[in-house]
Amino acid sequence: MSFGSGFLTERERFLNQLRYKPVDRVTMWPPLDVWATTWKRWAQEGHTNMFAEQIGEHGGAGDLSFWDYFGCDRQDEVGIYYGFSPGFEYEKLGEDETTVTFRNHEGIVMQELKEGRETSMPHWLDFPIKTREDFRKNLYRWELNFEQRFPENWQDKCKLWKHRSIPLRMWADREGGFFGPLRNLFGIETLSYLFYDDIAFIEEVLDQKVECMTRIINRIWEDTDFDYFVFWEDMCYKNGPLLSPEMFKKYLVPRYRKITDLLRSKGVDLIFVDSDGDVTKLVPLWLEAGVNGILPFEVQCGMDVNAFRREYGKELLMMGGINKRALITGGKDIDDELRRVAPLVEEGGYIPWLDHSVPPDVSYDNFLYYMDGLQKLCSGRL
Repeated sequence: MSFGSGFLTERERFLNQLRYKPVDRVTMWPPLDVWATTWKRWAQEGHTNMFAEQIGEHGGAGDLSFWDYFGCDRQDEVGIYYGFSPGFEYEKLGEDETTVTFRNHEGIVMQELKEGRETSMPHWLDFPIKTREDFRKNLYRWELNFEQRFPENWQDKCKLWKHRSIPLRMWADREGGFFGPLRNLFGIETLSYLFYDDIAFIEEVLDQKVECMTRIINRIWEDTDFDYFVFWEDMCYKNGPLLSPEMFKKYLVPRYRKITDLLRSKGVDLIFVDSDGDVTKLVPLWLEAGVNGILPFEVQCGMDVNAFRREYGKELLMMGGINKRALITGGKDIDDELRRVAPLVEEGGYIPWLDHSVPPDVSYDNFLYYMDGLQKLCSGRL
């Protein structure tokens, strides 16, 4: 991969970078997310947030105009949900001075803080599936159900995408996977026991996930293609996976392979999985399953993108791996972090990205310093 190949569209730049081809500069994206409390801090520090109404109480990346200021590349999202559709009706079940308890669209009963929800994890109280009967009576929610699952302006979007100059992503958030989505159905404790006590039930659910994902992908493809696909798992914590590699290989790899083979049959050769935590033991299994990209490589969990490149070479594509905590201390720590990933930026097959959302410990000045450094990194001037 080399710089200076003339002017490329954002789509061409992205595809070339991940395919180890020459680029004019490297794709530069805004962070995955910015906490609502971070935006509030920045406002107090003098940044006028013109887009607060678009961010909401949970935070968000903000309006594109904010990131245009930094010269960030854009991408579009297919935006089709792979979970229950129709979902469960929102039901408020209780509240006190600081918390609210409710059932969400996934059927999960949870208790959350009223203020600063994104600063903590919910208290999970109940899950929608406990028995085979529960599962089977909700199977209709995994049918295609086009009217509920696809937006009203779907055809208009597809017409625009036929002439796109930016990458089009299919991020199957929260439900496009084979462990994380089952955790949303059963809860982690029940799910963990079921892998030992009733694996036939688990396999029935896994096979239904394959069928659901296959239906959705095939229906999308009737109207539009997309440039890359992202499974969602979040199935690892600081010390490793929540499921043994042996069980992953036996029960999940064959199901992954059905979807990755389907995607490749349609020409999609950039297939990522999103999982936080220490993914070390699962990377070779994802590769075996046909996944060739991982994100976001959380540094605090020991994830080092340089080490993964040494281990897997160009076989493994990567996004992320820049320690968000360097933005808290700023200055030299940001410089060191950007220089650490610079060899991968130069080599290709890697998109430099923060390893998660921007927390409220990050000052606006430090964030500006980081974005300035990221610009230099992505244009070969660092």
